[in-house]
Amino acid sequence: MSRKFQTIGLIGKPHHQGTNATLKSLYQWLNKKHLNVVVEERVAKDVAPQATSVDLLELGNRCDLAIVVGGDGNMLGAARVLSRFDIAVIGVNRGNLGFLTDLAPDNFETCLNHVLDGEYEVEHRFLLEAEVHRHGKLKACNSAVNEAVLHPGKIAHMIEFEVYIDDIFMYSQRADGMIVSTPTGSTAYSLSAGGAILTPNLNALILVPMFPHTLSCRPIVIDANSTIKLLVSPDNGDNLEVSCDGHVHLAVLPGDEIIIRQSPDQLKLIHPKGHNYFHVLRNKLGWGSKLF
Repeated sequence: MSRKFQTIGLIGKPHHQGTNATLKSLYQWLNKKHLNVVVEERVAKDVAPQATSVDLLELGNRCDLAIVVGGDGNMLGAARVLSRFDIAVIGVNRGNLGFLTDLAPDNFETCLNHVLDGEYEVEHRFLLEAEVHRHGKLKACNSAVNEAVLHPGKIAHMIEFEVYIDDIFMYSQRADGMIVSTPTGSTAYSLSAGGAILTPNLNALILVPMFPHTLSCRPIVIDANSTIKLLVSPDNGDNLEVSCDGHVHLAVLPGDEIIIRQSPDQLKLIHPKGHNYFHVLRNKLGWGSKLF
């Protein structure tokens, strides 16, 4: 049996009716169990005005378990911050697919009861760090749980860049962009662009060109300990961006270098006992069930 949690943080999508209802139920249920509960400040007023309200950084410092209510986007936003702390994270799905949110909003009590009793599984998911360098100086950086994407800033069009792996030239590319994805993100934007699904236990990255101007260019899987450098051609006429999980956008100019590597931080994801990744894939992607 794993260690039990004592201080629980509640996080959710602000101003969302369904999320607020689930957060209120969670707050009341956890209080009845005499646990310490703090609520992230953006949702505290709508959920429990009397609750201890803190920002996300303070929540990471205080709590040993965070419950994120919402979709995968809310989980990604929280994870980029909470991965810096020794805190476990579990999700209640109020979104669409919900690859990262295990618990159902209508009957979370049974599963969550087992988790609070120490009956759970721990899975560590690594993050990426994306840096933009200009004339040898670091101009911007951020982290990503799913993917870092180089793309045009406004209207989709072809751009030119070179790709290096551990300072070894791999190829030059004319495409609408490049997706660099973790295994966690391999079921997100990377999958939509034709990339393979990587199981979460792999220490690997997948590079997926976006609409490359050649039929011979295909996604490639590399060791996650590699350092990826995308060198943007100075001949690109427009400004570009690097998007982290589709939430954070770093400005890129022609001639800039983008460095993407594995982050030292990891997301400590909690699952109820019996969690099965392939069951999740079958359920979310509509795969066929067993024949017999």
